[in-house]
Amino acid sequence: MTVAASIARDAIRQTEALIRPHIRRTPVLRCDLADFGGAPCAVALKLECHQHSGSFKARGALAALIGHPVPQAGVVAASGGNHGAAVAWAAGRLGHPATIFVPEVVSPAKARRIESYGARLVVGGARYADALAASEAFAAETGARPIHAFDQAETLLGQGTLGLEIAQDAPEAETLLVAVGGGGLIGGIAAWFAGDRRVVAVEPETAPTLHAALAAGQPVDAPAGGIAADSLAPRQVGRIMFPIARALVAESLLVTDDEIRRAQAALWETARVVAEPGGAAAFAAILSGRYRPRAGETVCVLICGANTDAVRIDLD
Repeated sequence: MTVAASIARDAIRQTEALIRPHIRRTPVLRCDLADFGGAPCAVALKLECHQHSGSFKARGALAALIGHPVPQAGVVAASGGNHGAAVAWAAGRLGHPATIFVPEVVSPAKARRIESYGARLVVGGARYADALAASEAFAAETGARPIHAFDQAETLLGQGTLGLEIAQDAPEAETLLVAVGGGGLIGGIAAWFAGDRRVVAVEPETAPTLHAALAAGQPVDAPAGGIAADSLAPRQVGRIMFPIARALVAESLLVTDDEIRRAQAALWETARVVAEPGGAAAFAAILSGRYRPRAGETVCVLICGANTDAVRIDLD
């Protein structure tokens, strides 16, 4: 059995039982796209932005830690920010030291959150790939256990638990719009649904990682820039998720940075939902018309992260 083949419903269900005591069951907000100025369409917003550490990444981090041996050096991760915050939170919850390598493009909000959980924060180069290389060198030198942001079986299984929740809490949704960076989230969700629902990938035009891989038939280097570079811009999608995506992702869409900004603004102004750029990317696809729902279709949109200073209350 390949690693990708092991990312299946039974394994995701077992992982969900393992991490359930530690994670939040995030809410579903039902609304109409007409409320946001679009054509009438039933939309279910899965608010994973309310998860511990501010994003869905807490699920995969816990799945990679619970029940696995952790050396005295603790754990190490490379991250644009959200995975690092999740690993820092999960490690702190379970009593392990954590070292998090981030690129220079990390947002101040995410850097602060990582440090607030007691982790050691290290800036390791200009982009995610540089931080990953630095984290790998650290793991080799110290023996710390690496936890990959998206290309690790436990990570995909943890993210797949979101599919289980959506199936139970938004059973009316026929199509899911999911933002893609390295692909761990959409890989886990697509594995859970296994073709029972349409799963649509959404990426920034400035970081079309999965889009380029699907066109090439394999993971390839893609541009890694734009407004969501701290969460949706690895150099390549993961090797584990790619065969899952190729088989089970129905469509791959690209959105512009301006469309992402408008989606962020609309979520806040209309629904009082705070989303970082990567977290709003999937909503940008339907708000902009890049995804056109069929008549009577119900669409579930994953709002996957909220680590941003877009809304900030100063207490000084």
